[in-house]
Amino acid sequence: MQQVRAKKHLGQHFLKDENIAKEIADSISGDYPCVLEIGPGMGVLTKYLIVDSKVKELKVVEIDKESVESLNSNYPTLSENILSEDFLRMNLDDLYPCPYSIIGNFPYNISNQILFKLFENRNKVLELVGMFQKEVAERVCSKSGNKVYGILSVLLSAYFDIEYLFTVDENVFIPAPKVKSAVIRLRRNGVEKLDCDEKLFVRVVKTAFNQRRKMLRQALKPLGISLENIDPELMTKRAEQLSVEQFIDITNSIKERI
Repeated sequence: MQQVRAKKHLGQHFLKDENIAKEIADSISGDYPCVLEIGPGMGVLTKYLIVDSKVKELKVVEIDKESVESLNSNYPTLSENILSEDFLRMNLDDLYPCPYSIIGNFPYNISNQILFKLFENRNKVLELVGMFQKEVAERVCSKSGNKVYGILSVLLSAYFDIEYLFTVDENVFIPAPKVKSAVIRLRRNGVEKLDCDEKLFVRVVKTAFNQRRKMLRQALKPLGISLENIDPELMTKRAEQLSVEQFIDITNSIKERI
């Protein structure tokens, strides 16, 4: 096995278990033959993607210079497709001409930002398979009524079918994290556009969850819009109790008042 070094300053725990690496690679659906791996490190997952017949074109983005040198050395056929960049600053529109998948063992400290970037690029990135801190994975997969249901739960489930694939123990990483991890898969659903003003929808969802312990009639006051005569039953609920469809209904009611 290749030497795996930990870059604590990047917030990343490197996977050392070959079986789990292969299982993650196998979770790519194959419907989108262009694949981008985020944070490949020393290439434990990368090598399985290179030989995967479902992956026709693989690019990897890695910000750490030592890891980039290792990838160039160990996978010379990949050299032209190693992007030494910060994924969060990349313009994904320029990456592939076709829809594609994202895969990775994602650094814990930027995992939420990666998911928001997925949301923003939802019409180009049609699938994501990733390892996250277990509590983040559970939050993304949660349904309304669950105490961990939040902004990402709503925004992502509006456009993606989300699956919790499997839990990963701490001892398969270097260094071992203090928490368990989990692998999830998000695949673009058939919703091309929500039946509401989508920018306002995002604003309503974020505002509601910013004061998630309050009823909506209080939590949505920062919008500066009259909430009178909006479905009173919904207005007495908290954000975590609402489905995507109910957030759409509220968005349409608020839109009429703008």
